[in-house]
Amino acid sequence: MEPQFFDQPGGFVGQPIVRVEGREKVTGKAKYSAEFPLPGLTYGVLTTSTIAKGKIMSIETAAAAREPGVIAVLTHQNLPKLVKTPNTPEGKKDTGSQMGFMPLTSDEIFYAAQPVALVVADTLDHAIHAAKLVKVTYQKQEPIASFHDPKAELFDPQKIQDGKADAHTKRGDAKGAFASSAIQLTATYNHPVYNHNPMEPGSTTAVWDAPDRLTVYESTQGVTRTQSTLSAMLGLPREQVRVITKYLGGGFGCKGSMWPHTILTVQAAKAVGRPVKLMLTRPQMFTSMGHREDQAQTVQLGATAEGKITSIVHTKTSTTSPWDNYAESNSKILDMLYATPNFEASYELARANVMTSTFMRAPGEAPGSFAIECSMDDLAYKVGVDPIEIRLRNHADHDYSTGHPWSSKSLKQCYARGAELFGWSKRNPTPGATRDGRFLVGMGMASASYPVHNSQGTARARLYADGHAVVQSGATDLGTGTYTVMTQVAADALGLPLEKVRFELGDTQLPTAPNSGGSVAAGTVSSSVYLAAQDVWQKLIKMAVVDKKSPLYKAKPEDVATEKGRLFLKKDPKKGEAFGDLMKRADMTDIEGMAQGKYGAGYEAASAAANADPAHKDEAAQHAMHSFGAHFCEVRVDMDLGTIRVSKWVSVMGAGRILNAQTARSQIIGGAIFGIGSALMEETVRDQNFSRYTNADLASYHVPVNADIPNITVEFVEEHDPFINAMGVKGIGEISMVGVAAAVGNAVFHATGKRLRDLPLTPDKVLMSGMNS
Repeated sequence: MEPQFFDQPGGFVGQPIVRVEGREKVTGKAKYSAEFPLPGLTYGVLTTSTIAKGKIMSIETAAAAREPGVIAVLTHQNLPKLVKTPNTPEGKKDTGSQMGFMPLTSDEIFYAAQPVALVVADTLDHAIHAAKLVKVTYQKQEPIASFHDPKAELFDPQKIQDGKADAHTKRGDAKGAFASSAIQLTATYNHPVYNHNPMEPGSTTAVWDAPDRLTVYESTQGVTRTQSTLSAMLGLPREQVRVITKYLGGGFGCKGSMWPHTILTVQAAKAVGRPVKLMLTRPQMFTSMGHREDQAQTVQLGATAEGKITSIVHTKTSTTSPWDNYAESNSKILDMLYATPNFEASYELARANVMTSTFMRAPGEAPGSFAIECSMDDLAYKVGVDPIEIRLRNHADHDYSTGHPWSSKSLKQCYARGAELFGWSKRNPTPGATRDGRFLVGMGMASASYPVHNSQGTARARLYADGHAVVQSGATDLGTGTYTVMTQVAADALGLPLEKVRFELGDTQLPTAPNSGGSVAAGTVSSSVYLAAQDVWQKLIKMAVVDKKSPLYKAKPEDVATEKGRLFLKKDPKKGEAFGDLMKRADMTDIEGMAQGKYGAGYEAASAAANADPAHKDEAAQHAMHSFGAHFCEVRVDMDLGTIRVSKWVSVMGAGRILNAQTARSQIIGGAIFGIGSALMEETVRDQNFSRYTNADLASYHVPVNADIPNITVEFVEEHDPFINAMGVKGIGEISMVGVAAAVGNAVFHATGKRLRDLPLTPDKVLMSGMNS
């Protein structure tokens, strides 16, 4: 029996419900991590290194310490010691730290703007002033800035992402098949460093409630993960470390891990015996919370004369830190997106004097899709067919990387609907042939896909006899609507009006939940909430069938159904009662349910709720689980000025059940804007001589503004996935960016007839392409 999802008795799930937390945000009542007014609060400011490699010879702190209001000047010489640091492989594994080095543990300097001192003062102004007075003398060494540096030594890692993914993938004889292919395409795609730049900088407020009890208000995408890392570093039981994140001003991956400034703030609070707040400056955001690594990837694509792919060979080279083997696993999307019988991928890394890279929206899939989707368009032009047609000819009816069937896939529907909304049929197939006055006009498209990652979490639902409920999970709302969608799920599952449900999140004292990242939060937490509500109903049913005053007395539990707050017989719906009446007779003020929702192994959870055949329990694990979609882009290119303007955009997604039509649409729009920025303007510039960033601010790190973005059309293909989880939710935060840069690049090629493969596609590159024509 296929698991049956609940039938939305209240009809809230899927509806464009306005944000339940919206009033708090617009009135300023919502407190972010740097906004909690604690008694005796002090302020921390970092002093950072002016070199990228070398040693500290001396630190002069006396002048800073004499300044008014200064409470402490902390360096590697006097900072309270940690029980464990990530500075060894064992310590990194135990702490779960993203970066294998903890600043202020030695006199060594490994990257520019590495923290060398932390000043604590009674006011922020006092701390800022004193931090500038800390004088450090260095023994400088020549740094390596990136894999482009002639001194950089490339190495072949056995694993990337610190052992989480294979550095080599091989299926069939990819190189041999490429050599014998009728069509052979080889191209290299270059990507700069990108920084996340969320609106809210990284911030930590730490207070020791007792010598061995800590509370941290942290801007993190996962309170549970942060709690675990702090617990390991401090040598404290997890229950003695509380992490709170009620609101988050964006993250995009940089807040998915705990970074050094957090534990440094905790150590400072211990040292001064008072709460300490530290908020990173905008320039420090470029050197304190990771980045998307600079990388080059080469794709060799072999195909038949008709455009059927015979082989893909993918290689990637990128920069990593002195300690870690982190690299985005770009090859995964190349391995599964199309029917590819022969595939091979490998990675090379170069150690440089930079901090560790980290997840950035759609890690691996976003840059990987740029390479494969531009290559697919090149193949379409080589064969002489439409870009959508070449993708249909190579449509993967199963996952070639695993051999498993898809749990669901609506990519063909996304192509068809997207083309209809966009007006693709009006496109002149000849590149460079469409003009509007001085502008060359181009239309491009690209496929999108993102996997469903295994994850699980827990939720608690407490239903009160007076008709309201409190539902809790230690999740994080990135600003994308978690408060709202979980309220919708809980209201439907409990049969209550929206205004009678309060959803609480962002606290390690609540049931554990995964990070908000990797598109796992929506499916995991919503399934947990739904199943916790089912736990409540099962308890109420058991009460009713033994209650002599209940209309359901002596009924079999399996014969009782629930809907809109009532329990009733399936065969005679009139025979039943409201949950409140049942609870009041039992003199109960409330009843509680708890459950664990699983993401990526959802059949077990869904089938348990639906009493499905246990024989099919493990069927989910035999399916490949992905979201799919398509982006369509129109650009106008001025070949005299080199400017590219996106003038039209359509995105169509197949991503399982959509919990809120309004917040989901906003997520896709946000991802499209994020991707357009990476395609046309975003780039962190690292000086190759000094390994320092030259544009570490929002004045010179360009991001899109309203004038850069047209109206964006978003639609979702209705999709039912019986295997994904109890709610049938796949997640949309990551896929919204996958393929976006490629759609822009393909549109630019169609407009100009010139293929630009080095991101971002800035005016100078457009002008050079014209000069080289």
